[in-house]
Parts: sequence; C-alpha cells; structure tokens
Amino acid sequence: MTEVKKQRTLAEPFKIKMVEPLKITTEAYRIKVLEKAGYNPFLLSSDDVFIDLLTDSGTGAMSDKQWAGIMSGDESYAGARSWEHLEAVVKELTGMPYILPTHQGRAAERILYGILGGPGKIFISNTHFDTTRANIEFTGATAIDILPDNAYDPEIDLPFKGNIDTDKLLGLIKQYGKENIAAVIMTVTNNSSGGQPVSMANVKAARKICDEHQIMMVIDGCRIAENSYFVKHREAGYQDKTYEEIAKEMLGLGDAFVMSAKKDGLVNMGGLLTLKDATLAQKCTNLLIISEGFATYGGLAGRDMEAMAIGLKEVFDADYLHYRIKSTGYLGEHLKAKGIPVVWPIGGHAVYIDAKKLYPNIPVEEYPGQALVCDLYIKGGIRCVEIGSVMFGKYDEQGKLIPAKNELVRLAIPRRVYTQSHIDYVLDIFDDILEMRSQHHGYKITYEPPFLRHFTAKFEKMIPLAVPAN
Repeated sequence: MTEVKKQRTLAEPFKIKMVEPLKITTEAYRIKVLEKAGYNPFLLSSDDVFIDLLTDSGTGAMSDKQWAGIMSGDESYAGARSWEHLEAVVKELTGMPYILPTHQGRAAERILYGILGGPGKIFISNTHFDTTRANIEFTGATAIDILPDNAYDPEIDLPFKGNIDTDKLLGLIKQYGKENIAAVIMTVTNNSSGGQPVSMANVKAARKICDEHQIMMVIDGCRIAENSYFVKHREAGYQDKTYEEIAKEMLGLGDAFVMSAKKDGLVNMGGLLTLKDATLAQKCTNLLIISEGFATYGGLAGRDMEAMAIGLKEVFDADYLHYRIKSTGYLGEHLKAKGIPVVWPIGGHAVYIDAKKLYPNIPVEEYPGQALVCDLYIKGGIRCVEIGSVMFGKYDEQGKLIPAKNELVRLAIPRRVYTQSHIDYVLDIFDDILEMRSQHHGYKITYEPPFLRHFTAKFEKMIPLAVPAN
C-alpha cells in the first residue's frame, strides 16, 4: 500500500520584527462606512479595513536590509551614491544603457507613451492594464488587447494564459500599417487577465514580428520575477536557469522596460523606465526633468532608490519566490475547493474570482463584480477590487454599457504582509459569500470621471441594505 505523505503547512520564510495593529469592526459599522464611501472600497479609510487585498502595489513589507538601506540613502540632488547603486543593478538586470527613475510606474508610462502616442497611433498588448490604457488614450491614441480567444475562458487550464496572440498581432499590423503602430507592449505577468504568465517563446515570437516590421517592443515587467518563476517551472529549457537569468533574457528582448517597482521592486514607492535608443532616451529624460525631477533621482528620495536597488536583488531569491507563488496558490486552490469560481490556473500575485458566474442572477449592467467587492467588505472587512465592467466597460453612442469580456474580482496579495491565518480568515468569509449566490441585484453608478473611473466612482445599491442591529 502506497503511503500518502501529509502536506506540510506552508511556512513564511521570514520572521516578524514589528507589528501593526488591525482594527476589528462590526458588520453594521462596515455598512455605514461603505455607504459613506459611495460603495467604492477605494474611498474607504484604511483604518476601517481588516484584510487589505485591494492591490499588491506598494503595499508590501520591506526587509531588514532594505530598512538599513533607507538609513544609508544618499540624498544628494545629483549623482547620489544611491542613484549609482540603483543604476548599476538595473543595467545588470535589463542590459539597457539608459535608466530613468520615476516616482512610480504610471509616471514612466506617461513619459514614454506621451512621446510615442498621439491621435492615429495604435498600441497593441496582450492586455493593457488600467493606468497603461489611460495614459495611452489620454494622448488620443488607441489601445488594443489581443489575448488568444481561449485565454478569456476563466476555467481553461493553460500554462501561459497571459500570452499575446501573434496571429492577431500580424493582422492588426496589416490593418493599421506598421507606421501607425507606436509599440507592442508585453505585460508580464498579465495582470488584467488573471495575473497569468507569459512564456519566453511568446515574447521571442513577438520580438521577431516587431523586428520584421520595425516596430518598438516594450516590456511592462513590474512582476518580472514572478513571471520568471512560471517560466522556470513550466517552460522547457529553463528548469536549470536561475530566476534572475530568466528575467535578464526576457528583458533583453525589449526595446524599453517600464516598471512599477512597487511590485517586484519590493518597495512602497518607485518606478523605472529603461531604454536602448539614445534619441528616445534623451526625449524621455527631458520630459522626466520637467515633470518628475532631475535625471538621477526622478521624483524619488535617495533612500527610496537604495531600497529599490536592494529589493530588485532580493526579489529573485528562490525561497522568497517559492513562498510568494505557493501562498497565492494556497488561497486560490482552497477557494476553488469551496466551489468559488476562480480564474484558473492561479496567477502569481492575486486570485481572480469570476463574479458573473458566482452571482449569475445579477445582470452585467448592475456590476456583479462590484457587488462581490462590497459583500466581501461588509461580511469580513476585506477590501479588494473589481476588474470587469466598472474598470474596463465603455458606453456606445446611445449611452448603453459595453461590458468587459469578463466580470472579475481581484484579491491581490501584498508581499510579506499577511500570514496563512489571515488567508484562512479570508477563506472562512467566503462561506458567507456562498450563501448570497442567489441575489438578483447589484449596483448602479451615480458618479464617474472620464478616465480610470473605478478609483473615484460612486455607486448606489439597487436595493438598500438592511443594517444589522449590532
């Protein structure tokens, strides 16, 4: 008889040196503050949130070495030691000669796409994230997503579900003309499609197409280390390479690299724009100086750059990456076992729930994803974000909603912040959510801005909530 080995608890590969108290609230209290926030968790006070899974961007915990770097940061205006440290680390990682620090990723996007974009220009990506699309569309350009058709199926199991569809890419180049394609953007991992990885073979295929048509290719690699983990463990020929070696190979395929270092830079603030072309780099540097700061700090303090330089090395540690991917998988796999419809397979930084399938009776015009986001806060003080028709929906000429392809909710896991007991608490709250599957009504938007409406939009419940006596 074969002995079945008991699965051991996934232990965090770090010790806790400092604690931050969490506020315990009642369901009645949470209903009141959520109503005051217009049923938009972005507008809640963080003090009223118990488990914050809104984003993994800038919400992680830094290491002891990073905090030590904070104390030794050089705050010189120009040519600081901390800048030289960061520049050396990023040049080694990317192989690109021109390094521009920014205060966060969207600043790097605004600089690069502000120069490359404009009316009539087309940007093509596996999937543009929200700020990327907004920065592109703000210039008057058009952003087009081209995942393979089967990647939109939340249940299908594909090893690299974040890949770009190269046949669609060739078709768009033919349709719009190569001279009108401003750039092909490879987002790794692919955030909006469920945190799914992109294969090295797919990036190489896109690179070949770009070379044949003389089109720029940008790597949006804010989660490049997490993507490297999946390449090593899922793609033939990479099992013996280190995570850092895989990242260097992938980044070397791009003409530019855009990064929010608030993800795999393991810092609370910071971004990067790196380039190969000297002329474009000079244009970007000029805009950086006008809008961010001098070229050797770009809107960051020296201590921020020091912490980022350290974080960009720590993030490739094998023990850290194993913990990071497996702990996210723990949440997703246990949710699936409960009967919660999740995007499968589980990605690197977040678990994505198919809200349309979980709440089948709520019409897309009433935003089932927003309903789930609000229910998770009300039932458990858990804050997360809708990635569906609130974030990506548009309107036709008659003002009718053009829904997103999927109605998802993202539970993004901050790095090195929560323990397994916190995640088990989240799993327990989903027992309450399962009892709400039959509800028929969601929310309507009462206010929205023209861009990135999910950040500041306000909502009303179609049927008012009953406030418990507690």
